[in-house]
Amino acid sequence: MSDLVVRLARPEDLAAAGEVTVAAYAEFTEGPDDHYIALLRDAAKRDREAELWVAERDGDVLGTVTIALPGSPWREIGAEDEGEFRMLAVSPTARRQGVGEVLTRLVMERFRELGFRGVVLSSLAEMTSAHRVYERHGFRRAPDRDWSPMPGVDLIAFVADL
Repeated sequence: MSDLVVRLARPEDLAAAGEVTVAAYAEFTEGPDDHYIALLRDAAKRDREAELWVAERDGDVLGTVTIALPGSPWREIGAEDEGEFRMLAVSPTARRQGVGEVLTRLVMERFRELGFRGVVLSSLAEMTSAHRVYERHGFRRAPDRDWSPMPGVDLIAFVADL
């Protein structure tokens, strides 16, 4: 994976980052009319309101993650001394190539260098492949922080100490 570059997104990455996120989450949405797809596609908004990072190889965006610092509207469950990330997404064509591992490592390193004491995230219970990646990086379930942003969408929480 040495040819994989992880960096802050640039304006020319935003469309591809949005499409990678939509493709990565496709199996977890309710089809093309699901309102969440527009939010997944809007990488430009995430870039304006949080830190949008991409993993790319040879100019092709293979993955992305949104780092939601305190004050960002993308934060959902993080306390002031916790980092939070959203929408870690890997292109279906790049799965099992370590892209999710690299992005998760970036998240942990970024929050560690900023002095946070821990990191939190919310996920769908069905996203078991992602959960395995998070667990390898020290995340553990935090059932007391599970929540539902809307009826029928139940999110489970994970926390990791830094």
